[in-house]
Amino acid sequence: SYIIFLVAAAGLAAFGLRSYYKTDQGRHTIDGLLLRVPILGDILRKVGVARFTRTLATLLTSGVAILEALEITANTAGNAILEQTIRKIRRNIEEGKTIADPMKDSKFFPSMVIQMVSVGESTGELDNMLVKVADYYEDEVDTVVANLLTILEPVMLVFLGVIVGGIVISMYMPLFKLIRVLSGG
Repeated sequence: SYIIFLVAAAGLAAFGLRSYYKTDQGRHTIDGLLLRVPILGDILRKVGVARFTRTLATLLTSGVAILEALEITANTAGNAILEQTIRKIRRNIEEGKTIADPMKDSKFFPSMVIQMVSVGESTGELDNMLVKVADYYEDEVDTVVANLLTILEPVMLVFLGVIVGGIVISMYMPLFKLIRVLSGG
């Protein structure tokens, strides 16, 4: 009898969450919370690193200036935390500093990525290093998602088994009661 109210409450909650996400603070808060979720956060972080490094490498290889490439990459980041970090990297480069320093400060990037970028900066092969990092993290994401699906399959089978079992039991319980009543016991 309360299903209409539950559906309406869920719809209002979804609308409110979506409206909050459209604000800058909301995007920053929700993206930060998503990065802290145990398994999903790790996947989102790896996807963000792969997208950042692939986009930046492609732009640098195409001959786009680094400041413009970082601005484009920030606009396509897909995560408010990563976007903020990329903009901080851009400001550091404008001041004549390295890319690796704000990456260390952000706590978004793993140390391997920071080291690879630092080596790429010092050798002048930043675009090649970024491609290698992107390839590595794209493979990591594929592996994690495949493993997650492998784990999820038996859980879904058990869940469906419980639901089907519950439906079967709910169908036969009245029949058993009727038989008991008719048999006089």
